[in-house]
Amino acid sequence: MSLTDPASSRDNLWQEDWDVSHDSPPSPSLPRSTSHLGRIPEPGGPEPSYPAEEYELTPNLEEWSRSAHRHRLRPNYCDGDTIDWWHEDASERERWKRLVSQHGFRGFISSFVDITKLWFVIILTGICVGLAGGWLDILVMWLSGLREGRCTRGFLWNQIECCAGVEPGQVCLDWQPWGKYLGIGSILGQSLIQSIAYILLSTAFASSAAVLVISYAPYAFHTGIPEIKAIIGGYVFDSFLSSWTLLIKALGLALSVSSGLSLGKEGPLVHVSCCMSFLFMRLFSQFHLNESQKRKILAAAAAAGVSVAFGSPLGGVLFGLEELDAFGGDFDVMWRGFVTSVIAAVTLQYVDPFRTSKLVLFQVTSGSDTWLAFELIPWLFLAVIGGILGSFLIKLNIAAAVYRRNSILHEWPILEVMGAAAITAAVSYLVVFLRVPSDDLVANLFQECDPQRIDFHGLCNPTAMWENIFLLVLTGIVKIGFTAWTFGMMVPAGVFLPTIAIGAALGRAVGLLTQGLYRAYPKAWLFSACPPDPTVRCIYPGFYAVIGASSMLAGVTRMTVSLVVIVFELTGALSHVLPIMISVMISKWVADAFGPDGIYASWIALRRYPWLAPIEFRDNGEIAADAMTPVNNLIVFQGVSPLGELRRLLETWEYHGFPVVQNGMLLGYVVREKLRNFIEPLLAERGGATRIGRFHGLQDGDSADLSPLLEDTMQLRKEVPLELVMNMFRKLNLRHIMFTQGGALTGMITKTDIVSLTTAHFAHRGVLAEEGPPISSR
Repeated sequence: MSLTDPASSRDNLWQEDWDVSHDSPPSPSLPRSTSHLGRIPEPGGPEPSYPAEEYELTPNLEEWSRSAHRHRLRPNYCDGDTIDWWHEDASERERWKRLVSQHGFRGFISSFVDITKLWFVIILTGICVGLAGGWLDILVMWLSGLREGRCTRGFLWNQIECCAGVEPGQVCLDWQPWGKYLGIGSILGQSLIQSIAYILLSTAFASSAAVLVISYAPYAFHTGIPEIKAIIGGYVFDSFLSSWTLLIKALGLALSVSSGLSLGKEGPLVHVSCCMSFLFMRLFSQFHLNESQKRKILAAAAAAGVSVAFGSPLGGVLFGLEELDAFGGDFDVMWRGFVTSVIAAVTLQYVDPFRTSKLVLFQVTSGSDTWLAFELIPWLFLAVIGGILGSFLIKLNIAAAVYRRNSILHEWPILEVMGAAAITAAVSYLVVFLRVPSDDLVANLFQECDPQRIDFHGLCNPTAMWENIFLLVLTGIVKIGFTAWTFGMMVPAGVFLPTIAIGAALGRAVGLLTQGLYRAYPKAWLFSACPPDPTVRCIYPGFYAVIGASSMLAGVTRMTVSLVVIVFELTGALSHVLPIMISVMISKWVADAFGPDGIYASWIALRRYPWLAPIEFRDNGEIAADAMTPVNNLIVFQGVSPLGELRRLLETWEYHGFPVVQNGMLLGYVVREKLRNFIEPLLAERGGATRIGRFHGLQDGDSADLSPLLEDTMQLRKEVPLELVMNMFRKLNLRHIMFTQGGALTGMITKTDIVSLTTAHFAHRGVLAEEGPPISSR
């Protein structure tokens, strides 16, 4: 390996906060490095003087990423690794450069075919996700209806198709509850049979989903969004995206949602979408062999999953931008996400699973396009309640997950699911608003009272206002408990829909209370903007349900811009975007006061995935030395070592890689899998007697040149601010940073260490880490 004097790079300064010097491994014979941290010179002013020993950094990043020996061997990633972003991006640039460098017709065809492959995967993913979303909706409606009864026209008819054409207010004779269908004459007998069928079928659906997940695809449980966030951020977890996981996730999701458990299908659809995209990418080596390109397509697929889940194509793109941090400022990636979302939404509307010919899932029917200033008071109250309850739900869910992990329930997951499903069904059957599926509940809570429509369980009856308020509040409280426990069991489960249902129930209750106050005191100064006649409609409780749902969802997920867009695309309430924005803003502020992490960030911390939140880190005067691992605590490889000793170290330590030093001077960094694959044949051939020569030497009979295995490393001085180190990891997608002084290794910090620092406030971090694949820290 050629060597360059680090001092020769002092003329190659970056015009940034710091300059860069050559990063080739220093030799003990070379002079001490004089690279340093500089300042941007003032325009027209004198050149600043630099303290010679203050900081040292690596070379120009673009030059470093193009270094010849860096690309000799392709990394062999395993589950639990993090990808080398610079290597993957540089490899893709070189591949594209070779492609377009071909002259004539061949070059044109090659580039055209390459781009066609990309858009083939994008378009096929959008179409298949839309079809899968529509199929899931139809299957869920049919299975959910079976808990209540069956259609006399045919066993495969769901309730919507069975009662199509029946006018509002009329009884659907073709749909019969189980008690009536079985010919039970007495009302008591019909009620008993109905409740037994409801509970048994709910338990059967949920337990079937658990058996499928545990027996065939353990990674198909839960929502999948925490893992997708980590994967897009560079985490390697290919087992999570397998075709078998896709099949079990889709089928198990339909069963678990149909069981009546307090969960939704929205988050898991993101996982389903990414699994489909991963399956299609395996058809082409250009995606399968490049981890960076793979993640850019997965980002587009994730946006399509949200688009199908909510019927919100624009919200899906913004969800990928805000919540998944999927686009990384790359407009091309965001454009692909937009195209995939639109195609998926168009496909879903073509399937039309709800037979409404509309993409809007929960359309708000408000009698007025304006809102009154006094309504901000109850809306702000809902925002505060949403933030408080959202934070409480997260803490309750984490406590349930920790208890489940440390109790006997961890050994009996199927029995846990069966018990939870039976209890949920039994309690839900007693409360009218809990008995219906969550999507039907939300759709009816968003609707305004209309004489042309059926009154949803007396919700529009003014004489039963207090009874309805009590039932709605009870529904919200019970759903908080059920959701906190269910979100984490061994079934596919999303948290979006139950959270929306909780907020909608509480919001409708506040709307009914505000409407009742207006009817009781129509001439009060608070209602001066309303007509003095209380029989004239002034307050619309359905929109209060929308505000409550937005606030609760913001408190749980901490989403902002994407949430607002999803809500108005979900409901069609475009005229009321401003109050939705205000409620989301207040709810997030209140929730952040009780804890900075949303539900997905909390689960990432529970599983200790190497994911860094896209937020600025501010230190309190700490420097890198306060967080790094000192060289005395590192496992390092010496430049001259017997191969047998290296193999023993590889078998003893499970780190991702190791620093390589010679006489204390840093030579580079070697990845364990590369080194293992290289030395095993040598050991077999030479019987273990071979010794590694100097890494920059040549092969001879007694030594082997392993310089192609060395990776260049980012080098800093340990006195740099910790804030700078954190921002470099986040913005440059680094896996580790070495700290040196005069070329001598003084310490090291990895992405796992940085993640631990950012989650230090989380009391239960890593509690569930052993349930996932192993995570290498170095």
